[in-house]
Amino acid sequence: MRKFLKWAIPKAIGLRLNSIALFAPVIAARQAFYIFCKVRRGRVKPKQQSFLHPARDQQLVSNGKKIQTYFWKGEGPLVLLIHGWESNTHRWWKLIADLQKHGFTICAFDAPAHGDSEGKLMNIALYIQALEIVTQHYKPRFHVAHSVGALTTIYYYKQYTPAHIQKIVALGAASELSDIMEDYQQLLGLTERVMKALEHLIKDTYGFNFAEVSGATFAKAISIPGLVIHDKEDCIVPVKASRAIAAQWENSRYIETEGLGHSLYQDEIRQTIIQFLEEV
Repeated sequence: MRKFLKWAIPKAIGLRLNSIALFAPVIAARQAFYIFCKVRRGRVKPKQQSFLHPARDQQLVSNGKKIQTYFWKGEGPLVLLIHGWESNTHRWWKLIADLQKHGFTICAFDAPAHGDSEGKLMNIALYIQALEIVTQHYKPRFHVAHSVGALTTIYYYKQYTPAHIQKIVALGAASELSDIMEDYQQLLGLTERVMKALEHLIKDTYGFNFAEVSGATFAKAISIPGLVIHDKEDCIVPVKASRAIAAQWENSRYIETEGLGHSLYQDEIRQTIIQFLEEV
């Protein structure tokens, strides 16, 4: 029954949006976009508070919403950690401990509508705005990012090219917004009429269409060193995404794992990240 409901509920939502689009495609597009951006998980859980709350730093404002930041003082260079969809800063707790052992200073933040940051909606445009606010405030030397956070970081660097960023680590990176939207269309069973209206809405609101958000294309503009890691068995983001990014990122090192999944949080991955950051 649970499996059936997991399939049936999205299809029922899609059927309603398809029906609305017959007479009011703009309204259908707005509702489809809201559903796409709505964050349902990723808030700080009670068991995560003991780790995160002592490190709470400033609440910066992005797009009118408070963004919760965290800070761990060290003697070494500053690393900014950027989490993925429906996650929060706690996902980095093991890497934070490892970075501290190596003397790094660490900052992190909860994405819009995630963790202890304000909001209900999140998309890549909102994430880039928040990343710019946090990056300019802390001036980190390194970005370490996961999943949608990795795509956001690559897009951000291409758009802003901050001089103080010297290396980027991209874990399980998404690449093509067009692929993400195709998956969304299939999940809900949306018609082309809805999808065209949705793309027009995004273009009018944020200035880009689906095809223009491409991690592989953005990676061409990155000149600083990068470490790109992806697992062959990633069932959340296909490995082809990072293969494409690494192929276009001239100054990158690509590592493809097997059996580690999407999280890429195992001991060997954390050790590889630290070795890469410490390289001169």
